[in-house]
Amino acid sequence: MILPWWQGLILGTVQGLSEFLPISSSGHLVLAQWLLGYQSPGVSFEVLLHLATLLSVLLVYWRCVAWLVRGITHGQRDAWHFAGLLVVASIPAAVAGLLFRDVFEAQFDSPVAVGIDFLITALILWSTRWVVKADSESPVRWPSAVAMGVAQVLAILPGVSRSGTTIATALWCRVGARAAAEFSFLMAVVVIAGTGLLEAMHLAEGPLVFEWGVIWAFLAALVSGVFAIRLLVMLLRRGRFHLFAPYCAVVGSLTLVWAVWR
Repeated sequence: MILPWWQGLILGTVQGLSEFLPISSSGHLVLAQWLLGYQSPGVSFEVLLHLATLLSVLLVYWRCVAWLVRGITHGQRDAWHFAGLLVVASIPAAVAGLLFRDVFEAQFDSPVAVGIDFLITALILWSTRWVVKADSESPVRWPSAVAMGVAQVLAILPGVSRSGTTIATALWCRVGARAAAEFSFLMAVVVIAGTGLLEAMHLAEGPLVFEWGVIWAFLAALVSGVFAIRLLVMLLRRGRFHLFAPYCAVVGSLTLVWAVWR
């Protein structure tokens, strides 16, 4: 199937924005499938978009990633400590995804569940209005890393935002806004890379043809991903993280209404 350039542009932009803004990319994908009859161009296309969003994080946080890689290879204690925090934060979702895969997958077929999940995201985001601001440099520690990892389990559900739950949890744990965003997006590197690898293992449709639509989709996902990360960090620093809550509440409510009346 030939992907038109304009459709590639739209798909890539939606992927980049929803992957990092706290509005749930999986929830929007499910809604697009139900309401618009959207069908993915294929697994290889999804792998390509995951690669683009992965590069978005690496472009924004390349200094931190370079420090981490260099520190690990040189045996620096701080780098190994930070890497350990990332591993600990990634374990709960990995374990839950393996043990309760069928339970989570069933949610993708329920419009009511998706609508409720969007409302949960809205409540989580809105709750950050009452967070007592911590020092902007307050780092992620072992308890807050574990809490963010547990929060990420919820994000397996379609409609629950991964960045929304993990960052909100970090803020409630008195982690600084900058550190919370940085750690959440570096957690995303693990998640996106893992998801991409799992999808790549199921490739059966042959190599992806790099037509113009595919190229536009990749570039759009990359650029919109960088924009989304920087926008979210800016709003966090200004204490405006909760502004995404009304949008999620509206989407969740409309999904529930549609589920009842369809």
